[in-house]
Amino acid sequence: MYVVAEWLRNNDPSVVVWLASGRELLEQAVASFVEAWRYLGSRSVQIGQVWGAQEVALGDFVDGFLVVGLAKGWALMSRDPDWAARLSKHVRLVVFDEAHQSVAPTYSRLTNELTLDYRCALLGLTATPGRSWRDLDKDGALADFYARNKVTLDVPGTNPVSYLIESGFLARPTFRTLLAEPGVRLDNKELVRIGEGLDIPVDILESLSMSEQYVAAVLQAVEELFQAGHRRVLVFAATVDHARVTAALLLARGTRSVAVTASTAIRARNDAIRRFRADDEGPMVLVNFGVLTTGFDAPQASAAVIARPTRSLVLYSQMIGRVVRGPKAGGTPSCEILTVVDPGLPGFGDLTKAFLNWEQLWEVGSDPR
Repeated sequence: MYVVAEWLRNNDPSVVVWLASGRELLEQAVASFVEAWRYLGSRSVQIGQVWGAQEVALGDFVDGFLVVGLAKGWALMSRDPDWAARLSKHVRLVVFDEAHQSVAPTYSRLTNELTLDYRCALLGLTATPGRSWRDLDKDGALADFYARNKVTLDVPGTNPVSYLIESGFLARPTFRTLLAEPGVRLDNKELVRIGEGLDIPVDILESLSMSEQYVAAVLQAVEELFQAGHRRVLVFAATVDHARVTAALLLARGTRSVAVTASTAIRARNDAIRRFRADDEGPMVLVNFGVLTTGFDAPQASAAVIARPTRSLVLYSQMIGRVVRGPKAGGTPSCEILTVVDPGLPGFGDLTKAFLNWEQLWEVGSDPR
């Protein structure tokens, strides 16, 4: 937001567009800009929100901060192909939050249209500067989209993650793996599907996560974390049904828990998150599937159970990222990530290696292959 404020101060009048997906990220961007501009602002500017049912009159929006939901932006372009191009006359900076998504065809077109003016800059934000773990062509496409210009912290040493941990901005993570008994028997054909794909097929996840052994392993993981002193635990379930069953079983065992999925009503989701963020001492588990991997901020959370096997290093990094906020960022000095895996299925377990995985791809002139 300091960069956003500086851009607006140096370009009077102008528009900064912030692109993101998901209600949490969009609301967070507006609140963060309002707070930053109070201290860094040089004039009164407009603040616009284009997501959900909200729109702005572009003809009147010429100086300020415009937050655009990716789905809404694409819907507007589908309805009015020149929408982004008209806005681009005033845009001097586009910020793409969760930038590893930006090379998706619809999103890249929206971004390209918004940055038509040669004076406009593009800034992508991500903790995982890659698209996948294995698909080098996709990873290279992301690097090319940003001209292989990756900006990182200028800190002592070569590892910004270690520096942020030592400085207290990130929690010091401890990774453990809890092996469940084989929940499903995979034949050779299914093993080939896993090996060839970028992630684990949904039907295999469903069979795995609902097995008695796997459910028991997740419950055991939560119990171990509470015994270790954690009071707020996030569980990332493998499927919607897995999330609901896990939350119900935890409740039956006397543990405060709630499941949140994409189908959870907004009011119920907000209430669950509010209770999870509360400062009371009582332990609580928030079980989710598919909705809290980005944009979710709960500094009190000091532990995560990764019960969703995945081959995606980006997704894995996003999940563990929910509990790594350090004390200087309002979080905890340390955190614990317990990954429940079926033997033979892939898992990850190193924050630094995840961050540095794509370094070579961003070198100018490098070939991803």
